[in-house]
Amino acid sequence: MNRFQQLGLGLLGLLFVAYANAQSVDFIEPRDGDTLPTTFTLKFKVDGMPLAPASDKREGVGHFHVLIDARDIEPGYVIPNDNQHKHFDKGQTESLMFLQPGKYKLTLQFADSRHRSYGEKMRKTINITVAGEK
Repeated sequence: MNRFQQLGLGLLGLLFVAYANAQSVDFIEPRDGDTLPTTFTLKFKVDGMPLAPASDKREGVGHFHVLIDARDIEPGYVIPNDNQHKHFDKGQTESLMFLQPGKYKLTLQFADSRHRSYGEKMRKTINITVAGEK
């Protein structure tokens, strides 16, 4: 194997490790820009970090929160528990949601067992329109 092939394999290995360690969250549904009925299904996923119920106190694991028209929560700050901040303490990746007709900003935020935000790297925001029943 020549030096260029060795270099190429080394770079490919580094890219694989970087991809395997990438951490992110995302909405599976709805998608950004969707128009929805007042009751709809939320589905979300996490990559690069274990999903666990809030009762799991291990470092580096977390669970989901959905923020409705709320400001971003900085890393280390506790996510409130109110009508604008929905907690999925049991490690859920799916839930029914009810919203009145209107335009909304939904933010998916991953947080630790004490509901402390992992910040921007584990956050995804979409905008939706709730138009009423179809």
